[in-house]
Amino acid sequence: EDYEQNRFEKATDRVHQAIHKLSIEVLKTEAISHLQTNGFQILALLFGLLATTTYGINVGVLYLALSYTQAIVGRLWQFSRIMRNVNRSLGDATEMTMILAIEPGVKDPATPAIALINRGEVAFKHVTFYYPENMHSPLFQDLDFKIKPGEKVGLVGPSGGGKTTITKLLLRFMDISEGEITIDNQAITTLKQSDVRSHIAYVSQEPILFHRSLMENVRYGRLNATDQEIKAIAKLAHADEFIEKLPHGYDTMVGERGVKLSGGQRQRVVIARAMLKNAPILVLDEATSALDSESEVLIQEALWRLMDGRTAIVIAHRLSTIQKMDRIIVLEDGKITEQGSHKELLGRNGSYAKLWAHQSGGFIEDLASDTEPCETL
Repeated sequence: EDYEQNRFEKATDRVHQAIHKLSIEVLKTEAISHLQTNGFQILALLFGLLATTTYGINVGVLYLALSYTQAIVGRLWQFSRIMRNVNRSLGDATEMTMILAIEPGVKDPATPAIALINRGEVAFKHVTFYYPENMHSPLFQDLDFKIKPGEKVGLVGPSGGGKTTITKLLLRFMDISEGEITIDNQAITTLKQSDVRSHIAYVSQEPILFHRSLMENVRYGRLNATDQEIKAIAKLAHADEFIEKLPHGYDTMVGERGVKLSGGQRQRVVIARAMLKNAPILVLDEATSALDSESEVLIQEALWRLMDGRTAIVIAHRLSTIQKMDRIIVLEDGKITEQGSHKELLGRNGSYAKLWAHQSGGFIEDLASDTEPCETL
């Protein structure tokens, strides 16, 4: 606390000094401006008196000249204040103007094709991808794999292997450097980003909620859904259990980013939103990471119902979450080192088998021979 208090005091002191310096400069500027305008009025008065006494100019003309002079001085004074306010506003708007001037890194094609996505086949064809901050070493190089329509694929491997990046590339949050990503044989770069994303239900590591009611947050999955449909979906996602206990039920405001809910509650709401969307492709990136084991079992039942007949890409560090997948892909340093079913990968005694041994207590030989105990563990 003392450390942060000192930092805060130093920061406010710097701001105070800057404001003090600015105030002095403003006073100097206004003093000079007052001196100039008042000097102008005094000169006008002296010249008017001289013209009246020496050259016999009418006093009415003198009064008219002084009146015009005062009006001009007033306008000049207002103009200086306007210029100062404009200058301050331009300074305040500089950063926002720079942000607005940034060109988006991912753009829609000039003439996008019509999205014909219904089966949900996903293919990465010889994909090479560099992070913008590391253009010397690609994360993916010649990455090539296909996910069949309706196939359920789990992505596992150590952190930094590229699992989440694959989902971001599929959703076109970033663009690849070489190769092609297709959905139902259509390159996603030929489609509008909104069309691609409208066919993918995505649940990220960090559940994204808006400062709206729970009803509205779930409805973002399908805006024309009725209240009855939303409540039915919430029951499937086991979100109804805690929603009904809240004072205002489905009308409860969740706060910015859902701060009024626990991590597990937020994930249930986001899962309900994905279930409501009913998209042909489902992407789950650590979708059950914030749930306890008992809740995860319940949610997995709902997710299996959701994945039925859909293409599913599931990222999970808990291998129990993905052991029933049709295929498991092991990613290490941006490369596919292994792929196959849970039982096949255990039989190979490779990277996946080692990960499973770590999480299941090391009884790899028993588990490799019979997957029944795996589910118990």
